[in-house]
Amino acid sequence: MHTAEQQFQLIAEKLSAEDSSVTTGKMMSSPGIRYNDKVFAFYYRETMVFRLGRAFDPTTIGVHDYQLLSPFKTKPPLVDWFEVTPTHIQQWEVLARLALEHMRDTKGKAR
Repeated sequence: MHTAEQQFQLIAEKLSAEDSSVTTGKMMSSPGIRYNDKVFAFYYRETMVFRLGRAFDPTTIGVHDYQLLSPFKTKPPLVDWFEVTPTHIQQWEVLARLALEHMRDTKGKAR
């Protein structure tokens, strides 16, 4: 079994090997995965965080141990970003691929 950080690295390597538009970078001083320089997933405090959009429901793929990313003390959670614990480490790659697909779909559209 891989550690959470090792699993993140494996996912980042796999996605970047499959698509030259996918690279690594930083998000909030944490290692991230980017599509055309926009972060769609990153490793944060022993969890993995995915930008899946407001309409996404993680329970539809069996992920129940998650929360919306809330990195700021005085601001509400970021509703597009889902923080998923290592309880669901086996689904991290699926979630990363969904986040990449979401980024491809929304690239260039107004927010």
